Amino acid sequence: MPEVSVAFQQIGMSLLLGLLVGLQRERTETGMPGVRTFPMITLLGAVCAMLGREFGTWVIPAGLLAVVATMSFPSLVRIRSAEPDPGTTTHIAALLMYAVGALLVVAPMSLAIVVAGCVAVLLQFKLELHSIAHKLGDGDLRAIMQFVLITCIILPVLPNQTYGPLGAFNPYETWLMVVLIVGMSLGGYIAYRFLGRGAGILLGGTLGGAISSTATTVSYARQARTGPISTQAATIVILIASTVVFVRVLVEIAVVAPRFLATAAFPVMILMLLTLIPALVSWLRVRKTPAEMPEQGNPTQLKSAIFFAGMYAAVVLALAAAREYLGNEALYAVAVLSGLTDMDAITLSTARIAQNNPQFAVEDGWRLIVIGAMANLVFKAGIAGLLGRWRLLAHVAVLFSIPLAGGAMLLIFWR
Repeated sequence: MPEVSVAFQQIGMSLLLGLLVGLQRERTETGMPGVRTFPMITLLGAVCAMLGREFGTWVIPAGLLAVVATMSFPSLVRIRSAEPDPGTTTHIAALLMYAVGALLVVAPMSLAIVVAGCVAVLLQFKLELHSIAHKLGDGDLRAIMQFVLITCIILPVLPNQTYGPLGAFNPYETWLMVVLIVGMSLGGYIAYRFLGRGAGILLGGTLGGAISSTATTVSYARQARTGPISTQAATIVILIASTVVFVRVLVEIAVVAPRFLATAAFPVMILMLLTLIPALVSWLRVRKTPAEMPEQGNPTQLKSAIFFAGMYAAVVLALAAAREYLGNEALYAVAVLSGLTDMDAITLSTARIAQNNPQFAVEDGWRLIVIGAMANLVFKAGIAGLLGRWRLLAHVAVLFSIPLAGGAMLLIFWR
């Protein structure tokens, strides 16, 4: 048997892939295996393969024949009887639990317990799983499949080596950053689809920031201009979405450069609190005001992914060139230009450098992120003034001045 950690990874991946295919079949085929049966079939295949290492490879084709026979049984019943289709889930579950019993003998008991727990959950939450599958529209399913394209098809074929005179461009690492950003945005988009457009001010800002704070700023500035929501409600949503940006920054640093997190976490959290507190104080005064969330676009479009990959690669190259030839002042200029439109690229590129250069992380890394964040706030205030009314600009500018002042104080006094 493989090591326990590897075996758990195999079981987890089999469950995930089974859910992926089952979700797609649930949406397109009626009366066929769906969001519960496909994960069980995939789990059965994984368990049979593990058992085959102990008892011989014949276990794998035997499991396949059992699945084929089980899948054929409902069709035979329908042919011979007018009774409703009995389904295949129970039969697959029985086969899988047989395999779990064998797994208890030849593998760590914890592994068999996890597999049995997965089966029980899939059986128990029938209505909830079917409801999730049917609530997702065709556009939502397309977004998920586009993420699968970005993650499972494009990423594995990219070369994992550096190119260029400065060794700054690595296709695999660049696209891996795309996967991270698109994955977080997709999570926010799916949450938005389930919670609905009537999410309200607080949740609307949170979901908007998880998908795209810049797009949220644009949407609510336009709404404030045309009148569907009040200027104050739009301001609060923009501030909350901007607060979520700092949460994204912390997550990105934790994933890409865990050691850098200890240095960057404090200044980033200071800026986050200085943005959040004014938003919450303002929200308490207008929390009952209705604010319908604008329609959100699909964040997994391949065109957007390629654009972000190009932006990230450009920022990485600019930082490498600035460090090599121009000095720290040029690094700060890159942070300003990158942060104007997007915080993800400057955060990920800085974290990548800081992970391998502790001195840079302490001296300049957190400063680049703070400068980029301040530039991003200024850019959003400009959007509010350009697309919204002058009153929106005034509200946003006053509240953004708090984190901007805090950022300036950090740059001057924090060592």
